[in-house]
Amino acid sequence: MPQRTSLADADCAIAQALDVVGDWWTLLIVRDTARGVHRFDALQHELGVSRKVLTERLRLLTDAGVLARHPYQDRPVRHEYRLTPRGRALLPVLVALQDWGDAWVLGEGETMATAAEDSREAARVQALVGTRLPELELLGHDGGSHDPVAATPYTVLYCFPGAYARGDSYPPGWSSIPGARGCTLESCTYRDRLAEFTEAGATVHGVSTQRPDEQQAFAEAEGLRFVLLSDAGLALTAALRLPTFRAAGVSRMKRLTLVVDRDRKVVEALYPITDIEASVRAALAAVRRGSA
Repeated sequence: MPQRTSLADADCAIAQALDVVGDWWTLLIVRDTARGVHRFDALQHELGVSRKVLTERLRLLTDAGVLARHPYQDRPVRHEYRLTPRGRALLPVLVALQDWGDAWVLGEGETMATAAEDSREAARVQALVGTRLPELELLGHDGGSHDPVAATPYTVLYCFPGAYARGDSYPPGWSSIPGARGCTLESCTYRDRLAEFTEAGATVHGVSTQRPDEQQAFAEAEGLRFVLLSDAGLALTAALRLPTFRAAGVSRMKRLTLVVDRDRKVVEALYPITDIEASVRAALAAVRRGSA
């Protein structure tokens, strides 16, 4: 490993943080462990990094308390690496970097809640088909902790930028952000067609980065009969590298829909969504195809 210049004594929190995660491999390791890649060989395969470099970076991250080692085999002893609370606190950093890259490196710097159909961002979401959601828990508007993937044959996860019980709760300029409008229509369309999804063997979950209390007020105002899940900690967003945008200082999910089977495999990814009611029909059709 090249000689590193320590910034730990610098009177700057940014410098001290970079002393831990300033090397690009370290953040990519955090990215992949958030995606559910925990074992050494799997991390090496995903990253394409040498064993020596990976060993050094894993040691750095465990010494810094970002990762913790957990044994999964006795003879010989082997460990997997999982994010600690300190490590999970880095997820907003990863999401902010991705958001910046989508907007300013891959895009034109525009604030959007959607993307062009031929964009690399759209291709990244559509490439989720066939991948599996890692195990995680999200708080629901009902106060409970929920696995986003239900025990039913299918789960529909419709991710939306934000919906509020009161119109004056939306961030300033919300209606001028392309793709941001329509969250109430989307939720109410799923509400009105919930019996069809249930009959087809699917559970519906709405997901946003709003606080559970904001989601609760909206769910009660609109009479929703399914659970809204809060990804305020960005665990699901980071795990699947879902696209986001910033509004009122908060990372918001761009509008997309995933259909997931009970084995946690994504079988359909709808993005970008330009016609909300058509996207609900498409999600229902995907569930029915799978059930058939």
